Amino acid sequence: MNAAEYRAAAELIVSRDTYRFGGIHPDDLRKAEIFAQLAIAAATSETAGAHNESDHDTFETIRYTADVVCIRGGDVLVIERGWDPHKGMNALPGGHVDPGESSRDAAARELAEETGVHVDAADLTLVGVWDAPDRDPRGRYITAAYLVTVPEDTTARAGDDAAAVRWVPLDTPGSLAFDHGQIVATARRQHLACGQAIGTARRA
Repeated sequence: MNAAEYRAAAELIVSRDTYRFGGIHPDDLRKAEIFAQLAIAAATSETAGAHNESDHDTFETIRYTADVVCIRGGDVLVIERGWDPHKGMNALPGGHVDPGESSRDAAARELAEETGVHVDAADLTLVGVWDAPDRDPRGRYITAAYLVTVPEDTTARAGDDAAAVRWVPLDTPGSLAFDHGQIVATARRQHLACGQAIGTARRA
Protein backbone atom coordinates (compact mmCIF):
# COMPACT_ATOMS: atom_id res chain seq x y z
CA MET A 1 0.00 0.00 0.00
CA ASN A 2 1.15 3.56 -0.63
CA ALA A 3 0.77 6.63 1.58
CA ALA A 4 -2.54 7.68 0.04
CA GLU A 5 -4.02 4.20 0.56
CA TYR A 6 -2.90 4.04 4.19
CA ARG A 7 -4.36 7.50 4.81
CA ALA A 8 -7.64 6.51 3.15
CA ALA A 9 -7.80 3.36 5.28
CA ALA A 10 -7.43 5.41 8.47
CA GLU A 11 -10.12 7.86 7.39
CA LEU A 12 -12.44 5.02 6.36
CA ILE A 13 -12.25 3.42 9.81
CA VAL A 14 -13.07 6.71 11.52
CA SER A 15 -15.94 7.60 9.19
CA ARG A 16 -17.39 4.05 9.21
CA ASP A 17 -17.52 3.80 12.99
CA THR A 18 -18.87 7.33 13.25
CA TYR A 19 -21.68 6.51 10.83
CA ARG A 20 -22.57 3.08 12.21
CA PHE A 21 -22.08 3.47 15.93
CA GLY A 22 -21.99 7.19 16.64
CA GLY A 23 -18.45 6.82 17.97
CA ILE A 24 -15.16 5.04 17.45
CA HIS A 25 -14.48 1.67 19.06
CA PRO A 26 -11.15 1.68 20.95
CA ASP A 27 -9.82 -1.24 18.89
CA ASP A 28 -10.74 0.52 15.64
CA LEU A 29 -9.23 3.77 16.88
CA ARG A 30 -5.94 1.97 17.44
CA LYS A 31 -6.14 0.52 13.91
CA ALA A 32 -6.78 3.98 12.48
CA GLU A 33 -3.77 5.39 14.29
CA ILE A 34 -1.59 2.56 13.00
CA PHE A 35 -2.70 3.29 9.43
CA ALA A 36 -2.00 6.99 10.02
CA GLN A 37 1.52 6.18 11.19
CA LEU A 38 2.03 3.89 8.19
CA ALA A 39 0.86 6.69 5.87
CA ILE A 40 3.54 8.98 7.26
CA ALA A 41 6.20 6.27 7.01
CA ALA A 42 5.15 5.44 3.44
CA ALA A 43 5.24 9.09 2.42
CA THR A 44 8.77 9.35 3.77
CA SER A 45 9.82 6.22 1.90
CA GLU A 46 8.21 7.35 -1.35
CA THR A 47 10.00 10.69 -1.13
CA ALA A 48 13.34 9.03 -0.43
CA GLY A 49 12.85 6.85 -3.49
CA ALA A 50 12.41 9.76 -5.88
CA HIS A 51 15.14 10.51 -8.43
CA ASN A 52 16.30 13.78 -9.93
CA GLU A 53 17.23 14.39 -13.55
CA SER A 54 20.75 13.08 -12.93
CA ASP A 55 19.26 9.80 -11.68
CA HIS A 56 20.77 10.33 -8.25
CA ASP A 57 18.74 9.73 -5.11
CA THR A 58 17.14 12.88 -3.72
CA PHE A 59 15.85 13.17 -0.19
CA GLU A 60 13.13 15.50 0.93
CA THR A 61 13.03 16.37 4.60
CA ILE A 62 9.62 15.50 6.03
CA ARG A 63 8.57 17.02 9.33
CA TYR A 64 5.97 15.33 11.51
CA THR A 65 3.52 17.50 13.47
CA ALA A 66 0.31 17.22 15.46
CA ASP A 67 -2.62 19.65 15.65
CA VAL A 68 -5.62 19.84 17.97
CA VAL A 69 -9.24 20.81 17.35
CA CYS A 70 -10.31 21.73 20.90
CA ILE A 71 -14.06 22.26 21.13
CA ARG A 72 -15.91 24.04 23.93
CA GLY A 73 -19.65 24.14 23.38
CA GLY A 74 -20.09 25.67 19.93
CA ASP A 75 -16.61 27.15 19.76
CA VAL A 76 -13.16 25.96 18.74
CA LEU A 77 -9.90 27.13 20.29
CA VAL A 78 -7.39 28.87 18.01
CA ILE A 79 -4.12 30.66 18.54
CA GLU A 80 -2.83 33.78 16.84
CA ARG A 81 0.47 32.89 15.25
CA GLY A 82 3.30 35.05 16.53
CA TRP A 83 5.75 33.96 13.86
CA ASP A 84 6.02 33.36 10.12
CA PRO A 85 4.64 31.82 8.05
CA HIS A 86 1.14 33.26 8.44
CA LYS A 87 2.15 35.55 11.29
CA GLY A 88 -0.92 37.20 12.79
CA MET A 89 -3.35 34.59 11.43
CA ASN A 90 -5.42 32.25 13.52
CA ALA A 91 -4.40 28.60 13.52
CA LEU A 92 -4.98 25.43 15.47
CA PRO A 93 -2.74 24.70 18.45
CA GLY A 94 -0.04 22.24 17.46
CA GLY A 95 3.59 21.67 16.68
CA HIS A 96 6.37 19.20 16.05
CA VAL A 97 6.35 15.66 17.35
CA ASP A 98 9.45 15.22 19.48
CA PRO A 99 11.80 12.22 19.12
CA GLY A 100 10.36 9.20 20.91
CA GLU A 101 6.95 10.85 21.22
CA SER A 102 3.65 9.74 19.67
CA SER A 103 1.57 12.24 17.72
CA ARG A 104 -1.20 11.84 20.32
CA ASP A 105 1.14 12.76 23.17
CA ALA A 106 2.56 15.63 21.13
CA ALA A 107 -0.94 16.99 20.49
CA ALA A 108 -1.76 17.04 24.21
CA ARG A 109 1.61 18.62 25.04
CA GLU A 110 1.34 21.34 22.39
CA LEU A 111 -2.22 22.18 23.46
CA ALA A 112 -1.02 22.71 27.04
CA GLU A 113 2.09 24.66 26.04
CA GLU A 114 0.35 27.01 23.62
CA THR A 115 -3.02 27.53 25.33
CA GLY A 116 -2.75 26.34 28.94
CA VAL A 117 -5.52 23.80 28.34
CA HIS A 118 -4.58 20.43 29.82
CA VAL A 119 -6.20 17.22 28.60
CA ASP A 120 -5.34 13.55 28.91
CA ALA A 121 -3.80 12.27 25.68
CA ALA A 122 -6.15 9.29 25.91
CA ASP A 123 -9.10 11.65 25.45
CA LEU A 124 -7.89 12.80 22.02
CA THR A 125 -9.62 11.27 19.00
CA LEU A 126 -7.86 11.03 15.64
CA VAL A 127 -9.46 13.21 12.97
CA GLY A 128 -7.10 12.29 10.15
CA VAL A 129 -3.73 12.87 8.49
CA TRP A 130 -3.03 15.86 6.24
CA ASP A 131 -0.05 15.47 3.93
CA ALA A 132 -0.52 17.61 0.80
CA PRO A 133 2.99 18.47 -0.45
CA ASP A 134 2.22 22.21 -0.62
CA ARG A 135 0.31 22.58 2.66
CA ASP A 136 3.17 24.46 4.33
CA PRO A 137 5.41 27.02 2.58
CA ARG A 138 8.38 25.99 4.76
CA GLY A 139 8.60 22.56 3.17
CA ARG A 140 7.06 19.12 3.54
CA TYR A 141 5.00 18.87 6.72
CA ILE A 142 2.69 15.98 7.56
CA THR A 143 0.29 16.45 10.45
CA ALA A 144 -1.91 14.15 12.49
CA ALA A 145 -4.98 16.08 13.68
CA TYR A 146 -6.89 15.23 16.84
CA LEU A 147 -10.22 16.26 18.34
CA VAL A 148 -11.04 16.86 21.99
CA THR A 149 -14.11 18.35 23.69
CA VAL A 150 -13.57 20.27 26.94
CA PRO A 151 -16.03 21.52 29.60
CA GLU A 152 -17.92 24.79 29.05
CA ASP A 153 -15.98 26.55 31.82
CA THR A 154 -12.56 25.79 30.31
CA THR A 155 -10.33 28.85 29.99
CA ALA A 156 -7.25 29.35 27.83
CA ARG A 157 -4.22 31.63 27.96
CA ALA A 158 -1.54 32.35 25.39
CA GLY A 159 1.75 30.58 25.99
CA ASP A 160 4.82 29.33 24.16
CA ASP A 161 4.83 30.90 20.66
CA ALA A 162 1.17 31.97 20.60
CA ALA A 163 0.62 35.73 20.41
CA ALA A 164 -2.98 35.28 21.63
CA VAL A 165 -5.66 32.64 22.05
CA ARG A 166 -9.36 32.93 21.34
CA TRP A 167 -12.51 30.83 21.04
CA VAL A 168 -14.21 31.23 17.65
CA PRO A 169 -17.45 29.70 16.33
CA LEU A 170 -16.92 26.10 15.25
CA ASP A 171 -19.19 26.47 12.23
CA THR A 172 -17.67 29.81 11.11
CA PRO A 173 -14.08 29.91 12.38
CA GLY A 174 -12.98 32.44 9.77
CA SER A 175 -9.77 32.26 7.76
CA LEU A 176 -7.22 29.91 9.29
CA ALA A 177 -3.55 29.35 8.45
CA PHE A 178 -2.37 26.44 6.34
CA ASP A 179 -5.17 23.88 5.75
CA HIS A 180 -6.53 24.22 9.27
CA GLY A 181 -9.92 25.26 7.93
CA GLN A 182 -10.23 21.84 6.28
CA ILE A 183 -9.18 20.12 9.50
CA VAL A 184 -11.78 22.04 11.54
CA ALA A 185 -14.51 21.25 9.00
CA THR A 186 -13.69 17.54 9.10
CA ALA A 187 -13.58 17.52 12.91
CA ARG A 188 -16.89 19.37 13.07
CA ARG A 189 -18.57 16.73 10.90
CA GLN A 190 -17.26 13.97 13.19
CA HIS A 191 -18.32 15.93 16.26
CA LEU A 192 -21.87 16.39 14.98
CA ALA A 193 -22.20 12.84 13.61
CA CYS A 194 -21.28 11.39 16.99
CA GLY A 195 -23.69 13.57 18.92
CA GLN A 196 -20.74 15.42 20.49
CA ALA A 197 -19.79 12.21 22.32
CA ILE A 198 -16.28 11.62 20.95
CA GLY A 199 -13.08 13.09 22.25
CA THR A 200 -14.61 14.30 25.52
CA ALA A 201 -11.99 15.31 28.07
CA ARG A 202 -12.41 14.06 31.61
CA ARG A 203 -12.18 16.48 34.47
CA ALA A 204 -9.10 16.21 36.65
